[in-house]
Amino acid sequence: MIVVMNHNAAQIDIDRILQKLTDAGFQIHLSQGVERTIIGAIGDKTRLSDHALEAMPGVEKVVPILQPYKLASRAYRNSPTVVKVGDLEIGGDTIQVMAGPCAVESRDQLLKSAMLVREAGATMLRGGAFKPRTSPYSFQGLEEKGLELLAEARELTGLRIVTEVMDASTIELVAKYADILQIGTRNMQNFFLLREVARSGKPVLLKRGSSSTIEEWLLAAEYILAEGNHNVILCERGVRTFESYTRNTLDLTAVPVVKYLSHLPVIVDPSHAIGKWRFVEPMARAAIAAGADGLLIEVHPNPAEALCDGPQSLTPENFQALMQNIGAIAEVTGRRIGKIK
Repeated sequence: MIVVMNHNAAQIDIDRILQKLTDAGFQIHLSQGVERTIIGAIGDKTRLSDHALEAMPGVEKVVPILQPYKLASRAYRNSPTVVKVGDLEIGGDTIQVMAGPCAVESRDQLLKSAMLVREAGATMLRGGAFKPRTSPYSFQGLEEKGLELLAEARELTGLRIVTEVMDASTIELVAKYADILQIGTRNMQNFFLLREVARSGKPVLLKRGSSSTIEEWLLAAEYILAEGNHNVILCERGVRTFESYTRNTLDLTAVPVVKYLSHLPVIVDPSHAIGKWRFVEPMARAAIAAGADGLLIEVHPNPAEALCDGPQSLTPENFQALMQNIGAIAEVTGRRIGKIK
């Protein structure tokens, strides 16, 4: 349930509500804004009636939450969440573009990629140091050496770093270098990992599972939010359907649907969704038109020589064209492409 306090509720009234909910065994999530204090309470409603709470001083109303995801719902927070990554914001009227190679392959490849995407207008650098691959014989990433190179690229370009966490044992290591911790599609429902990565305190980019419903996706986000980490960014990256021409089917309907159901920012990864570079730009344009708060794009200096996902990676020239075209669409929708200050 959600307890909405009056705009002039005294702190003592708020404290009494918190104590009553705690005594009844509820898990409390407090959101104190400029005009309103909202208390999210998760627990057994039979132990405390709405009427008992509404009769207490300072309470404006009690709102039940019907969705299974509580903290991710619009009922808990009606205004959109803006996730801050340093001086950058994901959400609101600013669109952030995260770009770079699928995998960190070498110092030369990564630094060249970073400078190219920075010059084209990206604000964040994506790159995998630990690579989950279908085949155990495929390139698995440079691990800590890759993280060190990502950190070097950040110092050189000012780009923030987005990279994937594979398991709980590497969270501390990855968090030491990364600005945003990515949870990949294979781990979306690895609930133990979600809890652990939430406790890192870093913003979390949560990719949708390849066969997951929107409700399952939001429930996965709920695990992170329930640990007290409210800096969650959702990422639509395509779902598995009967279509085989593309790698996956990009579900752009998920963007407006999730933004209606949830307050969390949503970005789109057209590269993994499509799997073919020539279709990445039109889907990126469509994602911005649909209301996405950002993009995750694979860019490689020489896709033909990429050790991972070359067919879906853009050349620097194609990425430059993409950035120019999405800027025009962003302007039409009353938004702007983020820039490094």
